[in-house]
Amino acid sequence: MTPEEMETRIVRYGDLKPCRTAFIDAHTPGSDQKENFTIIGGGVSESPDQHVHIKDTPGFNIGAAGQPPKCRNSLHSHTTAEVFYVLKGRWRFFWGRWGTAGEVVLEEGDIFNIPTGIFRGFENIGTDYGMIMAILGGDDAGGGVIWAPQVIEDAKDHGLVLGKNGVLYDTKKGQTLPDSVPPMPLLSDEDLKGFPEPGNVDVVKDHVARYWDMMALAANAPCKVIGETALLKDKPGFDVEFLTRGSIPETPYRLDRHEILMIMRGHWKITWGGGENTLAPGDTCAVPPGLEHSLVPSMSGEASLYRVTNTDDPAGPTWKN
Repeated sequence: MTPEEMETRIVRYGDLKPCRTAFIDAHTPGSDQKENFTIIGGGVSESPDQHVHIKDTPGFNIGAAGQPPKCRNSLHSHTTAEVFYVLKGRWRFFWGRWGTAGEVVLEEGDIFNIPTGIFRGFENIGTDYGMIMAILGGDDAGGGVIWAPQVIEDAKDHGLVLGKNGVLYDTKKGQTLPDSVPPMPLLSDEDLKGFPEPGNVDVVKDHVARYWDMMALAANAPCKVIGETALLKDKPGFDVEFLTRGSIPETPYRLDRHEILMIMRGHWKITWGGGENTLAPGDTCAVPPGLEHSLVPSMSGEASLYRVTNTDDPAGPTWKN
C-alpha cells in the first residue's frame, strides 16, 4: 500500500465536511445550529445532502456531531449501538421519554455506550464549539433511528417533514411529500410503553468510562473499553480499546479485522511496508485487515487514541431491562 493509497483511508479532522440539514430538528430553535459529519459508512443522516467520506463500512459506522454552546440534539432512540466520546468541549447527555429520566456530563476523552432502546439526546454545555465522535452499530445505521413524537411535531411547525421512507422534505424549499410516501407515523402511547426509563445509577455505572481512568488502566497495555470482557461489557458488533503511549505494541503487528484508529490526543505515526503517515487529534484512519504496521506517538507529551475493531457479534439491541 502506497502512502497515497493510505491517505484515502484517512479522514482528517480539518477536512471534515458538515451537513447542517441532516436530521428532522435541523430548523427547530435550539437545535438548528448542529453540524453532522459522516466519516465511515452512511451513518444515520436523513438528508441527501450528507457527505460521506469513506463509503465502505467495516461492520459499523463512524460519524461525529459538532455544535456551538447551548445547541442540543433532540430525543431519539436507536435499535443498534450508539457510542460517543468527547473530542472537544463539555457535553450533557440526557435520556427518557421527555429527557428527564437521567443525565450525565462528559468531559474531553470520556466515552458513553448509550443503551439501545431508550430515548436519548445531548447538548454542548461548554463555552466553545464542541465535537463528539460517534461509533454506530451495523452496516446500515440509518435504519434504526426512532424520534420521540414531540420532535416530529415540533419539526413540522418549522418546515421539516419526515417521510415514512426515512427522507426529510423541507417545505421552506418548496418540497412536499410525494403522493406515494406517507409521513412518518408518531409512536402511539402503547408503543411508548416499550421504551425503558432507566435512572442515572442504572446507566452510568455500566455505560460510561472516564478518560483519566482509562489513561491509568492503559499505562502498560491497551485498555478494553467496550466488549464482552471490557470495562463496559457489551457485544454491539464491535470492540473498543483505549491506547496511550505505554500500551502500544513494541513490534509491528497485524490484525485479521478492520481496525479504525480515532486519535484523541497527541500526534501518532503509523508505519507500514509501503511508507508512513502521521495522524493528528480528530483524525480517523481505517487500517485494512492483514496490513502489518506499527503505531507510535511522534512526539513527547500526552498521547491517546481509541481503536475500534469489528467482531462476529451481530449488531442489535444490547440494553437489558
